[in-house]
Amino acid sequence: MLEGNTIGFVGGGNMAEALISGIVRGGATNPQDVYVAEKHPQRAAYLVETYGIRACSLAELAEAASIVVIAVKPQVVDEVLGELAGRLGADDLIVSVAAGVPTSRFEAVFAKTPVVRVMPNTPALVSEGMSVIAAGANASKHHLGYARAILATTGKVLELDEAKLDAVTAVSGTGPAYFFYLAEALVDAAESVGLDREAAATLVVQTAVGAAAMLRDSGRDAVQLREQVTSPGGTTAAGIGVLEDRGARELFTAMVTAARDRSVELGGGAKPEASPPNPT
Repeated sequence: MLEGNTIGFVGGGNMAEALISGIVRGGATNPQDVYVAEKHPQRAAYLVETYGIRACSLAELAEAASIVVIAVKPQVVDEVLGELAGRLGADDLIVSVAAGVPTSRFEAVFAKTPVVRVMPNTPALVSEGMSVIAAGANASKHHLGYARAILATTGKVLELDEAKLDAVTAVSGTGPAYFFYLAEALVDAAESVGLDREAAATLVVQTAVGAAAMLRDSGRDAVQLREQVTSPGGTTAAGIGVLEDRGARELFTAMVTAARDRSVELGGGAKPEASPPNPT
């Protein structure tokens, strides 16, 4: 679907590289039809040498690309929009992976340009990403198809309403760090009960990989899988009991809520009101 289109990446960081790698190595398009505008010359040179793409200025990118991927930090989006103003039209497509930035921010500058907002995550770097796409006011199913084709080279893609994307950011966007934090804590805990760090890390990583594969492939949900391995009075029950007694579920809810609220703030919105507690 991407053949015949030129794709320009504004920003050449890790997420941009994951997408570039996916579309180039997956054969989705000719590398010479992929451009990157990256302010650090050494980084731009690396991307050109590694993937065979073209480096250019932001103005040159706007002229050459039919699909413009905004892959910069949310704090610099307005600066980028100022430089691109007047250079993109109704026949172009903006795909934004800038966390927390709503499509309305782009549409205020490019009134007729279709915009698709994307929330990817870092496992895209190893082709195990989870990306969610949402259409702006001018984006059609056809435009969503282009965004899906780009993101599908790095993992799974789900389409949702844009109103859900701050919550998505707090779950799958930020989620890998939650799992890394849990792995870090488990390794520390393993050391505290007598294992050396190398052995502990091996145990934790493979356990995480195996558990994730079971969640994906077994046809059972997390509750069923947990109950399957939690025998009454057993070791798993003892460990899970500590988590329940110390309010782990409430901590996870607070964690996700804080990340969701920060995503809203980065997008220039007001902090959402707290949801009422679920009745018990």
